[in-house]
Amino acid sequence: MLKGIVRKIIPFSFVDGPGNRAAVFFQGCNFDCLYCHNPETIKGCVQCGTCVDNCPYGAISLNEKSVVWNPEKCEDCGLCVKVCKNHCGPKFRNMTADDILEQILKVKPFISGITVSGGECTLQWKFLVELFKKVKKLGLTIFVDSNGSTDFRQHKELTDLLDMVMLDIKSFDKDEHKMLTGRDNDIVIGNAKYLGSINKLYEIRTVIVPEVLDNYRNVDEISKIIASINPKIRYKLIKYRTIGTRTDKINTQQPTDEMMEQLKTKACNNGCENIVIV
Repeated sequence: MLKGIVRKIIPFSFVDGPGNRAAVFFQGCNFDCLYCHNPETIKGCVQCGTCVDNCPYGAISLNEKSVVWNPEKCEDCGLCVKVCKNHCGPKFRNMTADDILEQILKVKPFISGITVSGGECTLQWKFLVELFKKVKKLGLTIFVDSNGSTDFRQHKELTDLLDMVMLDIKSFDKDEHKMLTGRDNDIVIGNAKYLGSINKLYEIRTVIVPEVLDNYRNVDEISKIIASINPKIRYKLIKYRTIGTRTDKINTQQPTDEMMEQLKTKACNNGCENIVIV
């Protein structure tokens, strides 16, 4: 039986797609973004047990050399992540599609759909296919929040099942993208064009990071791509914020409101009709 590695489930979210949605966050990511705001979702537990002795609430135990996290005892103090040798902590669970469906059914009357996110959820694409088949039977919409590293053109069953993708284009320049994430952006750009051509691209997001990225060129080039596909696709410009980031990897400041408005104007002048600053 397939199991997904789930970091957390938020039963009601207003920020992970349109309407009120249940959001499922999966553990593990193949990008290592310098500005990552939730770096604890990147790697996986190596069963070192360091967190067991450091948890002040007894929420973590060692069971036959496996680290076990008890969410009922957890006070979310964050100490387990701070002491973790792999910088992830133990706060994730191996869940079947039915386990997740059980949580979704509790809130089904109050949501319009689900959103899967991460980490990078599409790394567990086989599990997503199984989950999506069950969710579809409930009449709920399915949105995927992705860094674009999985080629949707090569995963037809997954792409057919989902309704919309919210795609990150972190940098237009291949070398800059590799500097930022550790990987180039060929598949990412290809995904944007493909998903847009089949009307399954809900939004593209770009994080604005002063002094680190060529933000004006990125927004200029990415907005041109959006306008060429469908100018009504939402372009979300996200302010870099220091909360949750790793200070040993990045040291810069939040962009000014003036800078964000200038970038919005640039995207608008290139033909984008739906631009959001957050």
